[in-house]
Amino acid sequence: MRAQERIRAHFAESIEVKQRSMLALAEPVAAAVAVLSDCLRHDGKILSCGNGGSAGDAQHFSAELLNRFEMERPGLAAVALTTDSSTLTSIANDYSYEQVFAKQVSALAQPGDCLLAISTSGHSANVVAAVKAAHEAQAHVVALTGRDGGAIAHLLEDGDVEIRVPDERTARIQEVHLVVIHCLCDGIDQALFGGRAAAT
Repeated sequence: MRAQERIRAHFAESIEVKQRSMLALAEPVAAAVAVLSDCLRHDGKILSCGNGGSAGDAQHFSAELLNRFEMERPGLAAVALTTDSSTLTSIANDYSYEQVFAKQVSALAQPGDCLLAISTSGHSANVVAAVKAAHEAQAHVVALTGRDGGAIAHLLEDGDVEIRVPDERTARIQEVHLVVIHCLCDGIDQALFGGRAAAT
């Protein structure tokens, strides 16, 4: 297949997965907006975590809340657990890589906080551990997953929300996760501040 044909195929597949996701995910995304907005409205904070591209997504989400998305408004309480190299490496060295997020959740999460847990497979051991730690701290979980939801899907409790991309391919799942993150940011802005978001 020529390079241009492969490129067009990537675009076509991404569009198709997004169209399927639009139909499947509108309801859980709206539910997640309600959970996250309620957390922030009651002075809670949102912790986020993931590995690789999902770590980038966790940081992207946190940055959009702390700074702004598409409207001028006060910063919102969000912490990406993927950014502090000293914390990550000390936990991995002293305990295990599986604990790099859970130890932070245990230290930082309070009842009423939320964890945005991102894993395309749903099986990432350190994200699974973070979900368990969030529940121990009486924090809610919003999980961004794909495929069959993996181990994370079986851990979720009442008040949690899973947003599961209906596809198997990691790249396509990650692309939809980014759209979902922007939907969450927009939904939170509208829920907390209303009005029309001004383009930046």
